[in-house]
Amino acid sequence: MQSRGLYVATGVLVILGGLWYWSQHRKPSDDTSKTSADTPPAILKLDETSITHVALTKKDSAPVILDKNSAGEWQISAPKTLRADQSAVSGLVGTVSSLNSERLVENKAANPGQYGLAAPALQVDISEKNNKSQKLLIGDDIPTGSAVYAQLAGDPRVFTVASYTKTSLDKTVNDLRDKRLITLDADNISRVELIKKGQDIEFGRNKDGWQILKPKPSRANGVEVSDLIRQLTEAKMDVSGVGASNASSAFTKATPVATAKLTDQSGTQQLELRKAKDEYYAKSSTLEGAYKVDSALGKEAEKNLDDFRNKSLFDFGFTAPNKIEIHNGSKSYFLTRGTAGEEDWWSNGKKMDATKVNDLISKLRDLSSTAFVDSSFSNSSVQLSITSNDGKRIENISIAKQGDGYLAQRKDEPTLYKLSASSVDDLLKAADTL
Repeated sequence: MQSRGLYVATGVLVILGGLWYWSQHRKPSDDTSKTSADTPPAILKLDETSITHVALTKKDSAPVILDKNSAGEWQISAPKTLRADQSAVSGLVGTVSSLNSERLVENKAANPGQYGLAAPALQVDISEKNNKSQKLLIGDDIPTGSAVYAQLAGDPRVFTVASYTKTSLDKTVNDLRDKRLITLDADNISRVELIKKGQDIEFGRNKDGWQILKPKPSRANGVEVSDLIRQLTEAKMDVSGVGASNASSAFTKATPVATAKLTDQSGTQQLELRKAKDEYYAKSSTLEGAYKVDSALGKEAEKNLDDFRNKSLFDFGFTAPNKIEIHNGSKSYFLTRGTAGEEDWWSNGKKMDATKVNDLISKLRDLSSTAFVDSSFSNSSVQLSITSNDGKRIENISIAKQGDGYLAQRKDEPTLYKLSASSVDDLLKAADTL
């Protein structure tokens, strides 16, 4: 029995040794037509930057044609000339320029029609600047529905590609057009005009931010103006529901809200806004037709002058001032902050209580108008002078009692700020504690 087992073991070793020798000395197969399922072949490998023309043709539909102009920007050439969404077109071009298959179905397909490739659901024509061209055919869904058949014209091979790849390529004019109604860069805009019935508001940019120029010069709330500009420059036509003809009809019947004019170094663009019930429509000077727009834009344009005014009495914000001077009748307060790196406050050579000074600064910072008024201003009882920004900014304010509140005016500015009695009383009490 032991000898029999020995013979069997010896036989197994001989067989294994023979297999090892064969594997080490056999010649590589000359059949390169078979592709491993683990490494499906690429369908297209193109230089994305060299592509200058793409045409998308769906069965029984006119092609959508995209061309790159001399400036390197994409535009829609057909079915009509339109600005293209550069990001959307770049995504499509990126997909088609580096197109991988999921698997090779047939190496030499005798009947491409059985895969829906004789009359493809989608045909993508690609041209490069070296005059080379490719034609990608997208056919039927595979039975499981997770992929589609694909083929290059002139190549007998049939592949499958992921269904999401077809979705990335199957785009309409509305998918690829530039939907912006204003094409100016928000950062380069220097002037904004908001024309409404009975009111014309104009904003101008200066080095420190935005200023109201009309109806009369005054300080602007930079955040509010920036929000208006952002809404205008990010405004896009809504093409999901209301058709272009219906939107134009709705615009014609709607009530005017405002006309916005934005200017940069290249010129001025205009957007006219109207409202019908709770929906807003816009017509731009940069393209034909009227379009439904987001209600946030309409509500921004409906704001009035006071919404865009700077309600804070002081501009030093959250930076620490350098000097504070307060005159209230017979009482006067002079405070000076130490030099750079020294945060102590001094008055007439005496070091002040930091907590009390910071409370006073907080009260100054919080002074803001509850309304803007046109009444006259005289007989001020309180004068404030704040120096900040290392002496580069000096703000002088006069405050006068009026009725149950106060009025305030900044030096050399016509605007009158109405202040609550409590805000001024609290400020003066904080000064008295010093």
